[in-house]
Amino acid sequence: MSASKTPKTLRAAKTLRTWKKPAGSRLALASAAAVSLSLATTPAIALAGTRSPDVSPPAMMSTVGGVQLGRPGTQANLGSGAPVLPKDVTARSWIVADAESGDVLAAHNAHWRLPPASTLKMLFADTVLPRFPKTEQHKVVPSDLADMGEGSSLVGVKENETYSVHDLWLGVFLRSGNDAVHVLAAMNHGVGQTVKDMQAHAEELQALDTHVVTPDGYDETGQVSSAYDLTLFARSGLQKKDFREYCSTVRAQFPGATTVKKGKKSRGSFEIQNTDRLLSGDYDITPYRGIAGVKNGNTTNAGATYTGVAERNGRVLLVTVMNPEKKDHNEVYREAARLLDWGFSAAGKVKPVGELVAPRSAQPGSGPGAKPSGASAGKGSAGQTAASADKDGSRGIGVALGITGGVLALLAAGVFLVNRRWPLPDLVRRRSRP
Repeated sequence: MSASKTPKTLRAAKTLRTWKKPAGSRLALASAAAVSLSLATTPAIALAGTRSPDVSPPAMMSTVGGVQLGRPGTQANLGSGAPVLPKDVTARSWIVADAESGDVLAAHNAHWRLPPASTLKMLFADTVLPRFPKTEQHKVVPSDLADMGEGSSLVGVKENETYSVHDLWLGVFLRSGNDAVHVLAAMNHGVGQTVKDMQAHAEELQALDTHVVTPDGYDETGQVSSAYDLTLFARSGLQKKDFREYCSTVRAQFPGATTVKKGKKSRGSFEIQNTDRLLSGDYDITPYRGIAGVKNGNTTNAGATYTGVAERNGRVLLVTVMNPEKKDHNEVYREAARLLDWGFSAAGKVKPVGELVAPRSAQPGSGPGAKPSGASAGKGSAGQTAASADKDGSRGIGVALGITGGVLALLAAGVFLVNRRWPLPDLVRRRSRP
């Protein structure tokens, strides 16, 4: 079902420089010489079925992306004229990064492994979306909707009805529908296989804080991610045109149930609206200027989580906020907006505290046994090294990495030509009707 508004292009793709993977070398990362600002941390939250963990983040976390990102507390290197960080940000973990260059402008407990809620659906989409054409039709059977968590968010998928893949992805992104997720997972050979595929893809992206238990982000024991990893998922997903379309759609029509009247079958539709309040707005918050998605979430264990992307004056920033201590209505969006405002003001005036790493297969010295970029995975990471993703799990990443100025850079033989700066072509926002 098509969205209700034609996309507005926010910016043109830039001509970006590329680098080629050199043999046997390693990617240079920001050192620990930077200044660290540590703020008081907030209590951790319990995983489903477990007692509450320590009230502060681990003293040693993953250093993927840079040593400074592995330190607890707020990390920022404020240069001359840089604005101070907003003081009213209460999230347990957050990160602000340049979406194209990968520079992390500031972070707070970036690698703290916490329940992700529905922001994990970004990894689900980045993994599964390339596998089915949007026009493909699927008739839902009862087993497709089995084993959804109690109280799951739903878009309204019905058994014995047929939906296009496009419909189902709108249900995933706009309404965070776990029913749509489970149908797509069933199409992908089941929930178990999809979880394996997502885990492999997370490792390919060097998102080593992430442990996947369910494809929809529902609270389960041991299901964790981090602000750093969620930002990697968003950055990777945004390379895909369909991903950008779905995450930036404010409202759309979703197929309803088939009815029979006087022997004639008919099927209507109903409107669904994106629950990302920086995109769609709410009674107490207005849409953020330049916003273009990406995904929100909220569960008992995770609290409110959010990853967003916005463009202003030719710069594209990513922000992730996990579980604000302050529980006011729409607080996660307010804190994300404050961090974006800071990021747009601070860009060019701060020294990065780290970087968003490229996929493992694009790293210098990649191959069997290669360590993740940024030195040790450290305590709290999902492992010391990342296994290669299966072919299907990583396809789509390389294809999109080099889109700009007519440069397409994926060679099937394994020679990777990658942009140091990842372009975000056709980054769009679908605006609400007045």
